[in-house]
Amino acid sequence: MEQFHINLANWEKNREDERRKLLMEEAELKQKGGVWTTVNKHRNKLVEKWISRKKNENIEPGVGKWVSYLNREKKLDSLVGRRPVAPPAPKGLYLYGNVGSGKTMLMDMFYSATEGIVKHRRRFHFHEAMLEIHEHMHKIWKNQVEEKSLQSGISSWIMNLPFDNKVKQWLAAEERYMQEVQMKNILPTVADKFLVDRQMNQRGASILCFDEIQTVDVFAIVALSGILSRLLSTGTVLVATSNRAPQDLNQDGMQREIFLKFVAKLEQHCQIVAVGSEIDYRRYIAKRSIDQWPLSDSKPHSHACQPEILPLCLVHYFWPLDSHAVKEFDKIWCKIINKSGGRISATTIPVMFGRTLEVPESCNGVARFTFEYLCGRPVGAADYIAIAKNYHTVFISDIPVMSMRIRDKARRFITLIDELYNHHCCLFCTVASSIDDIFQGTDEGTLFDLESFQFETEIEGTRLRRDVLAKGSVGSGGSPAGIASLLSGQEEMFAFRRAVSRLIEMQTPLYLEGVCSLHPFFRNQHKELSSDRRCSLQPQS
Repeated sequence: MEQFHINLANWEKNREDERRKLLMEEAELKQKGGVWTTVNKHRNKLVEKWISRKKNENIEPGVGKWVSYLNREKKLDSLVGRRPVAPPAPKGLYLYGNVGSGKTMLMDMFYSATEGIVKHRRRFHFHEAMLEIHEHMHKIWKNQVEEKSLQSGISSWIMNLPFDNKVKQWLAAEERYMQEVQMKNILPTVADKFLVDRQMNQRGASILCFDEIQTVDVFAIVALSGILSRLLSTGTVLVATSNRAPQDLNQDGMQREIFLKFVAKLEQHCQIVAVGSEIDYRRYIAKRSIDQWPLSDSKPHSHACQPEILPLCLVHYFWPLDSHAVKEFDKIWCKIINKSGGRISATTIPVMFGRTLEVPESCNGVARFTFEYLCGRPVGAADYIAIAKNYHTVFISDIPVMSMRIRDKARRFITLIDELYNHHCCLFCTVASSIDDIFQGTDEGTLFDLESFQFETEIEGTRLRRDVLAKGSVGSGGSPAGIASLLSGQEEMFAFRRAVSRLIEMQTPLYLEGVCSLHPFFRNQHKELSSDRRCSLQPQS
């Protein structure tokens, strides 16, 4: 794969060089043709009249450019050759099964085992992947739409050429048309950028680990189909998890033709494996920890790597919302802050798409929020990813019981828990009920459609996604009845069962022991220490 990407980079460079040569040759012919224009002006008028009579009045604008673009591409194929073909890749793996059956754990074990062996690799959760796809598309569109950036790109090599203005305008128009054609095929372009290592500026991840594949809407189906199909066709090995088998991902039939091609691609390039256990191992581990803890004579132990994280035996989930719970919650907050440096401050952290998020209280990797601040405002997955990456320990107070009355907040809360769990954060919280009852509120009815709206980053007023689809505000290939059946029942059960399961695991010693080695805050510290050590070992010049 490394050699393939070297060949691909050389091919792209040679193709671009040859394309510009062809454009220069055409421009020179147009420049020479302009000298004879005045001499032949009167003679050409008769010819032009005759040609205009022969032209079909129904020809679409831009057909001439399309033909010249295709001719140029054919010439380039003969000069440079076709795009290099990736070497045959081993089959990937698609794991699906119930909540807590160990899918993500197995995938993460595999991903960890590839460190130092596979040079280019990436791991994404669904939220993060879709946001990155949006970000790449946004950047590409922005570069195309903004006239200034377009003009600066053209002037760098066209405006200084020894041609008259008409020829330069023709060159600029040809460049613009090529960019428009690329825009119509944006997903392959996004796919090519999707696995670029931003820090090293290297491309060509050989392995993509993708947690919780979902097809929750039309965009997800189209984007995942286009991007994953491109990656699988160019040698990337996919290891993915989901709660559903590939053919069951899209039960309402949205964009069925595209979806079926996507499923065929998955089945061609991945071994489909059902993780058939009915046991929720998160609950099992939590119960075993509770049973074993009183038998242990050992004293509570702290993380060796970071003193500000509390002993594993301390309570992290405080309920119900009474004065005793609040007092204990505040006591732990003060203890951790004192060990973290004791200076609480408000700060601002960057979020994707150039946005920022205010953090009211934070101190050296520890932050505190209220439920309303995180889930009662128009924030979403991008904000929660930023919090999870920046803070290894997160305090959230005043979490209510979820019901239909606060369904949009429940959706955000599930997304928040997903990201805190995915980034291996330590969570302390005060809650109105036990973990098992947190989604069982009856105010205005019990919750529905959690699986459908948990991945949204914005809400449609106060309407459920199902209602929006049924009213025709969002396009879909399926009927409202089919969508309604999809978004209730089994999907709803899976959504809150997963959140409950993760909340339980996040209280266990096994999970908490991993915070100091798995959270990005500490991983970055380890990298910096390793880098400093390497620098100190280098001989002084």
